[in-house]
Amino acid sequence: MNVYDITIVGAGPVGMFAAFYAGMRNAKTKIIDTLPQLGGQLATLYPEKYIYDIPGFPKVKADELAQNLEKQLTMFNHRYCLEEEVIKLDYQDDLIEIITNQQTHYSKAVILALGNGSFQPRKLRLEQAEAFENNGIDYFISDLMKYAGKKVAVAGGGDSAVDWALMLEPIAKEVSLIHRRSNFRAHEHSIEQLKNSSVQILTPYMIRGVSGDQSLESLHLQVAKSEETADLNVDYLIVNYGFTTNLNLKDWQINSSRQGIFVQSDMKSSKDGVYCCGDITQYNGKVDLIATGFGEAPTAVNNALHYIDPKNRTQPMHSTSLFQQT
Repeated sequence: MNVYDITIVGAGPVGMFAAFYAGMRNAKTKIIDTLPQLGGQLATLYPEKYIYDIPGFPKVKADELAQNLEKQLTMFNHRYCLEEEVIKLDYQDDLIEIITNQQTHYSKAVILALGNGSFQPRKLRLEQAEAFENNGIDYFISDLMKYAGKKVAVAGGGDSAVDWALMLEPIAKEVSLIHRRSNFRAHEHSIEQLKNSSVQILTPYMIRGVSGDQSLESLHLQVAKSEETADLNVDYLIVNYGFTTNLNLKDWQINSSRQGIFVQSDMKSSKDGVYCCGDITQYNGKVDLIATGFGEAPTAVNNALHYIDPKNRTQPMHSTSLFQQT
């Protein structure tokens, strides 16, 4: 039985930073994730998307952030178990059993950095849409230059849709942003940038049809609550209606809701030895940002180590002091 001090479930940015910080505390650490690579949803779905709320970076691409976090992790000899899904948590004596679809892991403490669980894009609900998937209709972007010199439409009204439209503006031949409401749900600064850009704003329009010969060629639009229609010639449509998530915790016997796991101020869940960080955490005043998760990760690690051994301090030395000693 190979026992680890801390096992982190979830290898998104917050889980990766938690693993790094655990290494800073000399904890024997394992990381488990369902995806085949580190980086979580950002690296898988939005590698080309800029992130603006990481301290010290005016903007950074999601893939670059994931690569930097992975490089940071190389300082420590952590164990990675990828393409494994955790089914439930149990106890064996003083150890926590992490039961996956492949094996059982043993750990003194566990940190759940599950994000919002597994995810699937909300798709365009049109009979013709499926025929154009990956042939004109995309649900996430892996390479911005794919759209260079093309006519591109983005559908959606949130931060991601507005961000994609602004990022595509200097690359694509034409960019249109389609939203069924008159107002966008994005950050005020992004909306101001959008208004001052060359992006064609089509509101309040709904997509009623798509057509093309071998690939997507045209969108058929209708003004919301009206009979007025319009056609838009495009090479690509990027649908950004968000994602549905599957967070099934019913077999975990942990105090949670559909939105996540309830934690105390030390990031402890209702299960002994199980701590959380990132979007999975739920508490009063919670703000779902990567920056928030980065702050929760050291709190979870330090208190998990204190749970393992009460002699461990929950307020260790600063990293500057640690590196001066090595």
